[in-house]
Parts: sequence; C-alpha cells; structure tokens
Amino acid sequence: MTENVINLHKPTDPPAGDNAPTVLTVVPDPAPAPRLPLWVRSGRAIKTAATDENTKTVVRAVARHGLYTVNGGRIVARRTWDGRTGARYERMIRAAEATGNLEVAEEWEERLQRFRQARHHRRMDLLHSPVEVARGAAVGTGMGIAGLLALGVIMAINTKHPADVITPLAATIDFIATLIRIAQIVWGPALTIAPFLALLALWSVGAHQKAAPSWSMPEHQRSSDGEPITPSIVVKALRDLGVPALRNAIKEMGDVGASMLGPIRIAGCGVEVDVTLPSGVSTIEVQQRRRKLAENLTRHEHEVFITIPEAARTVRLWVADSGALDQPIGPSPLVTDETMTADYKKGRAPWGQDLRGDAAALSLYQRHLLITGLSNQGKTASLRSLALWAVLDKTIEFRIADLKGGDWVMFNGLASVLIQGPTDDHVIKATEMVEGVVDEMNERIEARQFDPNMEFPPLICIVDEAQVAFMCPVKDDLGQQYGGSKATSRYFMAVRKIHNQGRAVNVLMWQGTQDPTDQNLPKLVREGAHTRASLALGTESQARMALGDKAVDGGAAPNLLRPGLDQGTLVVASSGIDIPKGQSSITVRTHFIGHDDATAIAERAKALRDGVTTLRAVGQGEKRDALADIAAVLGTDTRVSTQDVLKRLAVLAPDAYGKWSFIDLKRVLDGTAGESYKSDGRMVVAADRVARALADRDEQGSASASE
Repeated sequence: MTENVINLHKPTDPPAGDNAPTVLTVVPDPAPAPRLPLWVRSGRAIKTAATDENTKTVVRAVARHGLYTVNGGRIVARRTWDGRTGARYERMIRAAEATGNLEVAEEWEERLQRFRQARHHRRMDLLHSPVEVARGAAVGTGMGIAGLLALGVIMAINTKHPADVITPLAATIDFIATLIRIAQIVWGPALTIAPFLALLALWSVGAHQKAAPSWSMPEHQRSSDGEPITPSIVVKALRDLGVPALRNAIKEMGDVGASMLGPIRIAGCGVEVDVTLPSGVSTIEVQQRRRKLAENLTRHEHEVFITIPEAARTVRLWVADSGALDQPIGPSPLVTDETMTADYKKGRAPWGQDLRGDAAALSLYQRHLLITGLSNQGKTASLRSLALWAVLDKTIEFRIADLKGGDWVMFNGLASVLIQGPTDDHVIKATEMVEGVVDEMNERIEARQFDPNMEFPPLICIVDEAQVAFMCPVKDDLGQQYGGSKATSRYFMAVRKIHNQGRAVNVLMWQGTQDPTDQNLPKLVREGAHTRASLALGTESQARMALGDKAVDGGAAPNLLRPGLDQGTLVVASSGIDIPKGQSSITVRTHFIGHDDATAIAERAKALRDGVTTLRAVGQGEKRDALADIAAVLGTDTRVSTQDVLKRLAVLAPDAYGKWSFIDLKRVLDGTAGESYKSDGRMVVAADRVARALADRDEQGSASASE
C-alpha cells in the first residue's frame, strides 16, 4: 500500500499578521517502478549463475573427470587391441616405410611374423586343452581322494576308531561347502561394485595420461607459462599443424609419429629437436606455419625458431622456455672486464649470446659489415659495440660518419675523422671522407705492387644511418649526385670500390642503415658485405635484401622479430661467427652498452693509444683560422709531410681547403716560425714550429691590442 506524506505549510498569500491558518496538504509518493516479468528475472538469474566462477569450476571438474574415464577406456581398449593383435607391429612397419627406412621396416615385419606364429601355436593348444584339463582334473581328484583316505587310515590306526578313516575327506568337503557359501554371499555385492571398480580403473588411466582438454584443467595447470616440451607434445603440435599429408602419415605410424623426432636437447633457455618429415611433406610447409606451430606448443610465435639443417627433409625446432627471451642477457664483457683488449686479426668481438645461451663472438678480420633494421631497434648500439671492441686494438684507424649525430661522440679523440649530423652538408663531407678512404686504399694497392708482402694497419670506415647518404639528392659542380644508386652517385661508387678491393689491403667498410629498400640500400652494396646482420624488419622482401635469399630460404626470419620488444636481437649471416652446422644464419641477442659505459670504454682505448687528433667537419660559410687549423691537423705528430697536411685540411673543411695546393700552404706558413722544410728528401711541417708560430702571433696580437 502506498504511503502518503503530509506537508504543513502556510498559504501562498496569507492574511496580515502572524496568525495565518496552517494548511494540511497530502502529497502521494511517486508510483513504484513496475516489476520485471518473471521470465526476465529468471533469465538474469540463470546468466548470473552460469557466469559465476564457482559454476565454471564445477563444470570444468565434471567435464575433466568424465573425460578422464572416457579417454581412459579408449586408452585401455587400444592397449588391449595392440596386445591381442599385430596392430602395433603394422603401425611400426608403416612408420618405417613413411620415413624411408626399409631396414627397420623389414625388422618389424620379422617380429610380426614371429608374433603370428606364437599366436597360432597358442590357438592350436586350445583345441586340445579341454581333454587335457578333464584328464588332469580326474587324475588330480582321484589322487586327492586317495591321499585323504590314506591319511584317514593312519588316523584310525592311531586313535583305534575305524570312523576316523573318512574324517579328512569329510573335513575337506565341509571346507569346500564353506567356500561356496562365502562366494554366494559375496557374489551379489561383487557384481554391484565391479562396474564402479572398472570405471575407477579407467579414470585412473585417463588421469595419469592427462587425457582431457586444457580448458577443463585446474587453473594452476592452465597457466600461460607453457608446458614442458615432450615428444608427445611435439608430435601432437605437428599433427595439428594443418598439413594433411603430415597428419595422415602420423596416424599411420606405429609409434604415432615418435620415430620422426630426434633427441630433445637442452639448448640455452629452451630445447632443440630435429624432426624428419615423412615423404610428401616439405620443409617450407612447416616454416610457413610457424605461428600455428608455436601456439600448438603453447608458446608465442617469437619463442619458436625453425631452421633447416643439412639432413634432407628435416626441420630443426628451437623452442624457448616461456618468457625466457624477454629477460635481459647481462652486461657486455667490455663493461665488466676493464683489462680486456682486442686483436683485430685473431680475436673476436664479444657481441652477445645465441639462443642456446652460448657466447656469440664475431671476427672482424677483413670483413665488410652491414647492419640493418627498423628504426629504434638497436642498430647503432649493435654496430657501436663492435667498434668499441675494435678500438681497443691501437693499430686500427677509424673514420666515422654518423649521419644522425650524437651516438658516436665518445670516438672524438679516437677516430681520425668524425662527422656528425643529418644535413646534406654532412652527407657531402661523409662522401668525401669515403672517397678519401678510397684514395688511401689505392695508395696501398700501388705500394703492394713493389712489395707483395707489405702489411698495412687496419682502416675501418663507418657510416651510420647510411640511408641518408643514399637518398641525398644534392649534386656537385660537375652534376654528379652525391646519393643515389647509379654509376653517377659518388657515395655509391666509393663504397663499391672499397667492397671490391679494400679487403686485400685491410681497408673495411661498415654501414648501418634503416628499413632497407632498393632505393636506400642498392643491391650491389648490400651484397658486397661479408657480414650481414638484421634486426626486426617489416616484410620478408626486406629480410631478403638484408640477409640474402640463401639465409632466408634456410630459415632466417628477421621480419618475424617483434619491433619494439626484440630490440638488440639480430639475425646474422657471416663466416665470422660460429653458426650451427647445416644452418645459414644464427640469431644473436646482443649486449647493450649504454652511453656512459661506451664513454668509459673509449677512455680506456685512449689510454692505450698515443693520442689521435680527430678532424671534425664543420658547417660551410665559417671563417677559418688557417694557422690554427694546420696546428690542429698536426695533432701529436712531430712532423707531417706537406701532402698529408693538405689531405687532412681537406677533410677538416673541404669548402675552405679542398682546393688548396702546396702554394696555399706555403703562403700561410712563410714568414712564420712554422715554415715547411725538407727532411729525408720530403717537404714537411713541424708541429713544434707551427705551435711556436701560433704563440708568436698571439703575443703580437696582444701587444697590438695593448697599444
């Protein structure tokens, strides 16, 4: 019943005075909301109950234990059938034939023949067994009765009572009667309990084999950590891969596919197994289903790697422990071992770890290098870590162009040339630097003609973010383009010349580039690198550009690495790194060396060297102090030939000194203490004399200012 509210108030226009009458107004409550129909309320209640976690747990438990019993019966029936027939032997024969192993097939066929012969003898024996059993029973019964009577006679003689002759026989009959009565009492309950005992036995078999789908398992058994990799799990994953020929072959195999698998070996943070595919199944069919195979193995796609070993019709699966690849691999030995040095010719740079957890070290000796990948995947850090190891060998000279700027600043004082910046002017200077390396290479080749055994110190030219150079549209005064991929491209042709002939005289080219395409990484340049490595890429076509067709056809797949998550993980194709036999590439998780650690390593390298004056390219249009620049390029050298001074000045500021001749140099030095002079038949410039000339000039300038 609806209750009403009584409000007490005065009229809107009360009479004058405080004695206005009070008005009582009855205000009814709002009408209650109508009740929902019964079928709606019932449906909601059913939905709530069905989605409740307790209901789900009960349903899973009922389904799980029911399937344990059903599948346990199937397993027992299969075992019984195999034990009573030759089905097991026939499956093994088909498995051996499927793998092409005829010797094993013949062996199993012989076993099948022996089994059939033994079964035939048993069946023939059954034909004669009733007569033999009856005869044996009669003889046994007669002998038993005779024995009991003999025992009775002995008892009668002993007791002097003739009736004791039948006492043992009577006792035996009473015992048999008692057993019959017990059986009559137990038989009924036993018949009732027997089916339940049989179901319990089937449930036990199914529970032991975990014969139920994963969704019905308890929560702790359905975790996303991934199941341990066992032969049955691998075979089941292959069977459900969606390859009809593979599925049918596994069903026909006597061991249900176990003969396809080699031993499962622990390999680093995962396991490794070789799978010999049956006839009619190609390796490419398995490679193309990497994601499905990983999901069948309860792993993520990036946790399963498929490679092709030497053996025919075989794939090698490496399956990581769940989540292991997301863990860091630890610091670089360059950081932890402050006494480490480098040996360019015989040593190897500690780069990281392979998927097996073994140290991955790369030989740099006479190998051009190319590292590529998407932006922000660790390309510069991977390239720089190799240079940080190599710089600990004081015989190596570095000339570096960082066409992004800021990542190689610690090489100031280590590299003889350091260009940093992304502009067209920096590309021009980088191109001229590479062309200068070509000139050095040609001089070494000419010197080698006079002395074939002459050894040259290593010279490594590094261009990071090389795609900026290839894409530069600027042309020189003769109309030649600095960038591009044609024969008119100055940068492209200089790199090609180093690739063609630099290795013979220890002149090497290292490049790092983003997002490889035919436009920013020409075919001839990428194929000239001896060591090719790639971080995460977007497409398979890019992977082929980065590593080559052979590596990709052999299982290399940097396009399947996860951008942003697999930073620093490289797929490497090189003769300078240990690659498992039969594979064309290896996946390496590189050590990350941060800016501060890289600076500390660079300081250690500077302590090993006598000191290097780094020529840093500057912008165009700046006024130059020629005498100060000459002192800078001389550095710590005692004296330098005038020709080398001109070369160094041209690298330092191409616009200001690129066209200088000996006359220009002489014009600056004449009349000062730093004049050039002849030594050993060559015109040279002495560093101490130029320094004295600078000091004299500064003193004169100070004196003029004071006057």
